[in-house]
Amino acid sequence: MAEERSQGRKQEKVGVVVSTRMRKTIVVEVARRTPHPLYKKIVTRRKKFYAHDEQGEARVGDTVRIIESRPLSRLKRWRLAEVVRRSALPEAEEPAELV
Repeated sequence: MAEERSQGRKQEKVGVVVSTRMRKTIVVEVARRTPHPLYKKIVTRRKKFYAHDEQGEARVGDTVRIIESRPLSRLKRWRLAEVVRRSALPEAEEPAELV
């Protein structure tokens, strides 16, 4: 009998793109709101994730969904699933190459 290995669901996170300076890599900041353990005030916790963007479709300010994947580099363990909402910011021009 062939045993089927149960694949757990991969984690998904929704965040805002804060950097697209690297080739095929974006930096996504995910914020979550949680009560302080002692004082019970709601505080915002932020964490940055490096995600793989093969087509380079995400831009700074976009809201994106990322899903976990196998390690792609030293820091990259996520990949871009979809762009949830485009940024209202005008698209920044790419810096000119130094000659």
